[in-house]
Amino acid sequence: MSDRPGEAPPSTPESSAAVAQTRGAGRPAEPPAAAQADGLSVGYGIGAGVRQASQVKPYERGEGDPLFRPLQIYSLDAAGSRLQGAVARVRVPYEPLRPGPTGSVFEVDAADRALGLDYAPLDLEDPALLIDGGVSPTPSDHRFHLQMVYAVANVVYSTFRQALGRVPAWGFEKRPEADRSRLRLRPFASAEPNAWYRRESGEVEFGYFEAEEPVHGRNMPGGFVFTALSHDIVAHEVTHALLDGLRAHFLVPSRPDVLGFHEGFADLIAYFLHFSYKEVVLAAIEEAGGDIARASLLTELARQFGQTTGSHQALRSAIEEPDEAAGGPALAVYDPQGDPQGEPHALGGVLVNAVFDAFVTVFNRKTRRYLRLAGRGAGGLVPGDLPAALQEVLAEQASALASQFLRMVIRAVDYCPPADLDFGELLRAVVTADHDLVPDDPWGYREAWIDAFARRRIYPRGVPTLSEHSLLWTAPPRRVAVPGLSFSDLKFGGDPGQPAGPEELEEQAHALGSFVTRRASLAGFGLVEPGRDADPPEVQSVRTSSRVGPAGQVIFDLVAEVTQRQVLEGPRGRFEAQGGSTLIVGPDGAIRYVVLSRAAKKDRRRSQGEYIGGAGAEYWEERDGMLRPRTELLRMVHRRGGGS
Repeated sequence: MSDRPGEAPPSTPESSAAVAQTRGAGRPAEPPAAAQADGLSVGYGIGAGVRQASQVKPYERGEGDPLFRPLQIYSLDAAGSRLQGAVARVRVPYEPLRPGPTGSVFEVDAADRALGLDYAPLDLEDPALLIDGGVSPTPSDHRFHLQMVYAVANVVYSTFRQALGRVPAWGFEKRPEADRSRLRLRPFASAEPNAWYRRESGEVEFGYFEAEEPVHGRNMPGGFVFTALSHDIVAHEVTHALLDGLRAHFLVPSRPDVLGFHEGFADLIAYFLHFSYKEVVLAAIEEAGGDIARASLLTELARQFGQTTGSHQALRSAIEEPDEAAGGPALAVYDPQGDPQGEPHALGGVLVNAVFDAFVTVFNRKTRRYLRLAGRGAGGLVPGDLPAALQEVLAEQASALASQFLRMVIRAVDYCPPADLDFGELLRAVVTADHDLVPDDPWGYREAWIDAFARRRIYPRGVPTLSEHSLLWTAPPRRVAVPGLSFSDLKFGGDPGQPAGPEELEEQAHALGSFVTRRASLAGFGLVEPGRDADPPEVQSVRTSSRVGPAGQVIFDLVAEVTQRQVLEGPRGRFEAQGGSTLIVGPDGAIRYVVLSRAAKKDRRRSQGEYIGGAGAEYWEERDGMLRPRTELLRMVHRRGGGS
């Protein structure tokens, strides 16, 4: 059970070629004949993402199957100390595996593209490996690299599945339809200090390289460093792929915040997963004397990578550097137009710092009583001076709180607009999603988020105050229900967390599309009349969400995206922008929230054009007479931001 009152553990249960660059060409569709005849509605399309949701089918445990497959991994990276929990045994949800390993959601490719070698695939059904819990951790055995990426990727996927209350879908669709259910992992993809998610082929590619001199830590000059053996890098890249499945247009760099969110969000998942490894947390608590802000094992990202690419420290940190003159940390301020804050990793770092600030605030609130009982005030903590029992208590509190923050971050994506996100809108999404689930917030989780964002000058637009009530997304002024989307009218694949077949999902998309494209309602859903510079709207997704509420009841919703591609004119020429909205629909079919992304608004048109023609120009290229996001965008972003 959760120790947060009111929260229980999660249940597990463009109509043109240009649009294809983002989500795949949608199927032209028309509203019902009656609406067509009287001219009440405009045309709409059904995006490829609607059917995609039914193609990812994790293995469902059968009678007599084990619950888990225990596998060993590096909880940090290959240079970590075993005395600090660097080797962990994780419980991967059981599924029968083919050599690779290849399962229902992931497949691992053993080919070394840099050397032109095909290593033997890993067979985790081998009886000897079943007894030993897989391959023992070592960089010298290529089989462990395959095991590492498979196991960590499954940990990340399971985390998303639990937080969302549904089966997450992938966002790529250029592979054959029968081959779209699995994300392909390539641990030996290239000889470079980089790793990236490649949407174009539905793959995550990990590079390896020779360490630069001088090196730091437990690394050898000229020794090989494998990004696939970094828990943080694997988690970061798989998160990119999962986020692409949740919001495809978040890979359209319309403003600095969009790519900044992609990077910051992926880092946050990696950071908070540190707290799931008990030995790592205990070692960090002891080392920092209970001060979670100084627990570098937990707050630093990709240590080995940073120590072997010209730095003596980790690649990134969740905590700002101290400012002796100010007597506290030097806060990173949100300044997307400044330099270097507009760089995605730097801007994402501001987001990470804000979220971790909130995390530390709540952690200190919840553990103050234990420190007082032990006779230690906040200023009396001495590294190595904490009793073992107190270390255990603090570690348990930190792990439980990190799990809650992890779910808050993931759930918030469902409440974000479908495109052109800014950090202020993210804060509103977090506050609304958490308030929906936990109206009573005695420890002030949401207050901590609001204060941390304000300290970094992240202010939502269009709200009168920073009060929690002002930040909540607003419901429609009157009850509006979408015919055909009541749960009593829907079909599910066993339970509401399992998508129905593609035909049922398309029926749901048609019900939504015909409703939101009524001419009188277009503006209310962030849409405009289709014309020369605006495609018909497109239903991108209709997905279920199930969460456990305050009294243990399961709360169901539908989360849907409706987008519309518009062609705008900017300083560099014509570019494509995405408008539309995210709709949260209750089980009775009534619309609870409409979260707008209005490409037609003048201020957004101007800011997008200025960004694409200025600071963000490198992320766009001209194709077919139009400025479009670059292919292999994340590879370029990671190469310029340090490699991941």
